[in-house]
Amino acid sequence: MASNILEGRGSAAPSDGVMSLIAADGSASHPYLRNDAAFEGADATRNLADAVHFLCILHGRHPGLIDHAAGSTACAVSQRWLGEAAPAFGAERLYVTRLAVAAGPVPSTPGSPESEAAVAGQYHALEMLARSERRGCPLGAAIALVIDWRAIRPLLDHAARRLSVETVPCRLPDEASASMVLDRVAGEASVQRALGFGAAQVLVQHGGLFDLLEARQSARRDS
Repeated sequence: MASNILEGRGSAAPSDGVMSLIAADGSASHPYLRNDAAFEGADATRNLADAVHFLCILHGRHPGLIDHAAGSTACAVSQRWLGEAAPAFGAERLYVTRLAVAAGPVPSTPGSPESEAAVAGQYHALEMLARSERRGCPLGAAIALVIDWRAIRPLLDHAARRLSVETVPCRLPDEASASMVLDRVAGEASVQRALGFGAAQVLVQHGGLFDLLEARQSARRDS
């Protein structure tokens, strides 16, 4: 799907394909993040605690996806962008970790060991993606994470207010800078396909995480 978007846009800028992919399949469109009732009602604290704990499993370790991508990318333009994105996401990692600590233990939920194992597997899948030798793949993954994180960030801020943790500003690079990098590096069709593949796989993992969190909400409600 990603490669079709990237290859089928005629004279459009190469960045349009990746950004269209994120807009269509990113976290902003997932029902989990749009279910305000789950984060405002009687079960809100448990649901938010569950979310921050599992986001911490996926993205709370160092080195993370962006750090690995920086080590897998030789292009100077990409390196500069990743050099800005890595410390900014380090601050996001610290934010998620602080929230997980404030939230206390992972909420008791049927099937928790299997859930934690599944997300640990997702972490390793992202790590392999970011270490890929396929030119463009690690960068596409890192850009998708940075842009898609902006759809996830409001949930973290909501959890922070609920848990009395100070919110912090998000300093990740913006979409315009990411688009500029994509347009500079996506000169070959093979690179464009790799960028799209890397981005798509991050969105798949985020979607899988939110599917899991949604199922865990339902399991707690029904138990």
